Formats: sequence, C-alpha cells, structure tokens
Amino acid sequence: MSFPTNSDGERLQKVLAKAGWGSRRECETLIEAGRVTVNGNTAILGCRVDVDNDRVEVDGVYVGVSPSLVYYLLNKPVGVITTAKDTHGRQTVIELVPSEPRVFAVGRLDADSEGLLILTNDGELAHRLTHPSFGVEKEYLVHVECPKESVGEPALKRLREGVELEDGLTAPASVGQIQPGLLRFVIHEGRNRQIRRMCDAVGHPVERLVRVRIGSVTDRTLAPGKWRSLSSDEVVALNRAAKN
Repeated sequence: MSFPTNSDGERLQKVLAKAGWGSRRECETLIEAGRVTVNGNTAILGCRVDVDNDRVEVDGVYVGVSPSLVYYLLNKPVGVITTAKDTHGRQTVIELVPSEPRVFAVGRLDADSEGLLILTNDGELAHRLTHPSFGVEKEYLVHVECPKESVGEPALKRLREGVELEDGLTAPASVGQIQPGLLRFVIHEGRNRQIRRMCDAVGHPVERLVRVRIGSVTDRTLAPGKWRSLSSDEVVALNRAAKN
C-alpha cells in the first residue's frame, strides 16, 4: 500500500513525536527504517494518518495516537471503589479524576486495598495491561499477619511457586520479605483479590496492601486521592511492556 503525501490527516512523524516516540527527526528515522506500520502496512516518509481511525504501530507495538485519548495515574485510597457507580453510595475512583472525557479503571483494586491505578479511555491498552497473556508486571507491598515475626520459607516458597485457589493454581510470582511481615509481590495476573487469597491460603492474612508499580510506572510522591496525567514517555513504556 502506498501513502500519498497529499492525503488528509497529520504527518506520521508529527503524530509519533506527539505520542512520545522521540523528536520529529527521530521519528522520521523510525519510518525510514521500516519500523512503523499504519493499518498493518509499512509506512513511508511523508504519509499522513487519520489519528482517530488509523492503527499505528512501531516495531509491532501499538501506539495510541488519537488526541482524545487520556491516561491518568491515581493513588487510590482505602474505601474508594474501583467501579463507575456504586449501589451503596460509596465514593468511586471515577469521581476522583476529571469527568470528561469518560474513562474507566484499568484492572481493579478492592475497597480495602490502595495504591496506583491507571484510568483511561484507551480500550486496547487497557486490555493489554490487564490480560495475563501480555505479562505486564504489577508490584505490591503487602503487610501480613505474622505471629512468629517472620513469614517462614515454606510459605514464601508456596507463594512463589503457585497457590491452589478455588479458581485454579496461581502463576509463579516474585515474592520477597523486606522485613518481618512485609512482603513485596510482583505478579502479572489480576484475579479478584488474588494476593489476599494467596496469603490467606498460606496462613498469613493481609493487613494492608498497596500497589506501588504498574509496568515501569511508579510515583512515590502522589498522595492518596490525587491523580496526574501520565507522561508520553510513560504511555510509550506501557505500550512496549504490553507488547505480546
């Protein structure tokens, strides 16, 4: 497929630069190297794209280029619900970010859990970040009940190798004990209340659970209940992490 230089739309290198893939010159180099596709076809320098309808990829990595796409990072407090509406009148994460454009939470944190949550209107990236087949890591700090001060090695080994739950065996996880009763979990699954159920199964119920990282995105300065827009570099990194 050829891309006429006088077609409607924006120049591809400008679109890529806006999306965080480098300067315009660096994006031109990507195009010249044959690393960019539009709707599955290798792009050529000078082509224009419809940012609302065309699918752009770099090295097979999806690029969200529509100017209507937004990406928020929220530090969810305890007690806030990860749904659009709540029948019991509890506060939801949607109420903590701008009401327009309409966004949805990427994955879930239960009401008793806290920490980082992405909200966006980019449905494809949301799917890739949450589906376990894409293997995007999520990191948590987990305080557990520990009558003997430290979680024993047998329990840690079970958590690392997989725990049999009512919905099946969990995937292997990276689990370390930072200090007695404080665990660091890195998982790529997203089952309902997964870490809580895993810890219950090995005899160490969770007292506090905080998500501190999604892919490469982290922010220790973001206060509970506050949000910020993801930078273009962070969005690019998430897209790269979610490449199958």
